[in-house]
Amino acid sequence: MGGYAVVTSAFSASALADKVALVTGAGSGIGRAAAAAFGHAGAKVVLADVDVAGGQETASQLQRAGHEAVFVRTDVSQAGEVKALVAATIRTFRRLDCAHNNAGIEGELTLLADYSEAAWDRVMAVNLKGVWLCLKHEIAWMRDHGGGAIVNTASVAGLIGSPYLPAYAASKHGVIGLTKAAALGYATAGIRVNAICPGYIDTPMLARNPKLEARAVDRTPLGRLGTPEEVAAAVVWLCSDAAAFMTGHAMVMDGGMIV
Repeated sequence: MGGYAVVTSAFSASALADKVALVTGAGSGIGRAAAAAFGHAGAKVVLADVDVAGGQETASQLQRAGHEAVFVRTDVSQAGEVKALVAATIRTFRRLDCAHNNAGIEGELTLLADYSEAAWDRVMAVNLKGVWLCLKHEIAWMRDHGGGAIVNTASVAGLIGSPYLPAYAASKHGVIGLTKAAALGYATAGIRVNAICPGYIDTPMLARNPKLEARAVDRTPLGRLGTPEEVAAAVVWLCSDAAAFMTGHAMVMDGGMIV
């Protein structure tokens, strides 16, 4: 894929050598691309997703490419499962240096007054509580073991209004708030926390929403969708020593959409 070349040309196979990276939502899209990018940069990778088939396929792809990778089925909205995920990472690879808290769902595509309570609660549980739980358990280990780098997946919908995705927009605004709170709270512990804010990216999530997909290119000044691999390159960069002076930042990757 053309996008993968962006990742492989940006980082040598030793950029994250001997590091361990945890990626949630790794069964497809941005999470799968980030897992591949971490592997190419030399990291051992732990993959998490509720989609067992997708997560196992990502692990198989990394293993076939010569990378060390394991899959742990995880629902990030469940505290016990997130705690077990971090424990499994330490048990398997003895450390945790980088985390990409990427798992998320879009919810219903409808105006706020017509939004169902069940869908609202599920979006908040996965997109916001899930990121908080991941941060909580990742930071608890990193704080006592020399620090680390964390990247949360937010969205341009966390920076601007999105009338037909009210729960998604609210949750992603919350992710940016969590990112800033964690960055301030743990800077002196050597933990950097940043966020990425993708625009329209060519992922299964976008493909599930034909109305969004149909207008995506027209709303993007660069005239195309972004690729998961382009976002993944930014994630790995934010976790690398090249971004050592960056924390609390929400990096926009939207082809100019919100300019």
